[in-house]
Amino acid sequence: MKEFIKEFKKFALKGNVFDMAIGVVVGGAFSKIVSSLVKDIIMPLIGILTGGINFEGLSVNVGSATLTYGVFIQNVIDFLIIALVIFCVIKSINHMNERIHGKKEEAAKEPSKEELLLTEIRDLLKEQNK
Repeated sequence: MKEFIKEFKKFALKGNVFDMAIGVVVGGAFSKIVSSLVKDIIMPLIGILTGGINFEGLSVNVGSATLTYGVFIQNVIDFLIIALVIFCVIKSINHMNERIHGKKEEAAKEPSKEELLLTEIRDLLKEQNK
């Protein structure tokens, strides 16, 4: 049991857990901003382009149930915008990582003076042993 608690403390106190928690909080706030963007700006503009349709009010009655598919359409647009933004952020991060790691790989491909000297010594020793 003590080992389990030790492992849990080690896991919980890692920086990654705190970073993840911060990401969840910021993500929640970001979601509210995107929802407001869709509801208050994008959907009214789409409504104007489609002849004044209010998507939030779109619904159909099936028996005693009311299906508000307009709200569903807004949520789909919310998701698509969030997915697009996340895609762009991840793509930017990957591009920066490629630039950083790509330069390191290029530098690593060129042998250092020590490596060249050691290679030369190795080749000379091989020739002497023949």
